[in-house]
Amino acid sequence: MNIVYAKYNKYYNTIDINYYEGYILRIDCGKAEENLITTPNSQRMLDALAIDNPIEYARLYLNSEMQDWVIAADF
Repeated sequence: MNIVYAKYNKYYNTIDINYYEGYILRIDCGKAEENLITTPNSQRMLDALAIDNPIEYARLYLNSEMQDWVIAADF
């Protein structure tokens, strides 16, 4: 599967990823972040990542690396 594009959907707080084959993957950011331990700064950086680089946000979530990214973002 090749990704066509990904974008942050501010109305549903989701990352919508569209593929060439017509598939759409929707990641609910609220559910993705629900068990993360964050600080106000790391939460701000995570929100900015979802808006500015949704493919990286999706990659972190799908590879279960989001908590590690949040910890690294605080340093």
